[in-house]
Amino acid sequence: MTAQRARWIGTSTKMYFGYQRHLDWMTAVAGIVDERPGLADAGITPFVIPSFPVLESALRILGPAGVTVGAQAVSQDEGAATGEVSAGILAEMGVRLVEIGHAERRARYGESDEVVAAKTRASIAAGLTPLLCVGEPDGDDPAGAVRIVVEQCLAAVGDASLLDRIVVAYEPVWAIGAPAPAGADYVNEVVAGIRSSLSELIGGPAPSIVYGGSAGPGLLATVPEVDGLFLGRFAHDPANFGRVLDEALAL
Repeated sequence: MTAQRARWIGTSTKMYFGYQRHLDWMTAVAGIVDERPGLADAGITPFVIPSFPVLESALRILGPAGVTVGAQAVSQDEGAATGEVSAGILAEMGVRLVEIGHAERRARYGESDEVVAAKTRASIAAGLTPLLCVGEPDGDDPAGAVRIVVEQCLAAVGDASLLDRIVVAYEPVWAIGAPAPAGADYVNEVVAGIRSSLSELIGGPAPSIVYGGSAGPGLLATVPEVDGLFLGRFAHDPANFGRVLDEALAL
């Protein structure tokens, strides 16, 4: 990874934490980030994507520390859509990042490429940055993985000119929740291929590409092709969040 490349280090709490644990964990993370004032100068963006009920608390606790706050989902609709949360209200609150297309939502809630595309475009229109989750179902064909991911990215934005408005979260489906992340050689090969393909489509630099899928401490230095990590359950211990930030600062 070149020193000039922006790096993203963050995590989603999914639905693991209750209300108080969220507050305690976010307070700890804010302290950890505050203890590392060189992050911004190093081009490192820490981010946290908590549950919807604590978004306002997250903005209050994490915002002053310079942590970007994201949402775990978003609606493609406005108005009469009971139980949904619009991109507009998230942007108005101060949320800047929104997770879209995670494998869990694709599999459990039937979010098709068409739904992912509608959510991606609604988010971009509201001024949010989609953290677009993409990845292949099996891990035995790097070239095939590149093709699948590029197709997913294009399906989501519709227009290649919008590719520079997203952050790509490359999460091989087979590595999510696994005991260990995908192999470093495999990740580097796939991410290099994704970057080359997207750059060609854009006619300029590719969007940031982070790796997720059982990502934790000790991984970042082995995958120089990536622009950061979307941390898994390892980040439930705030100290591990700090360890990965230190690893990013050391690159």
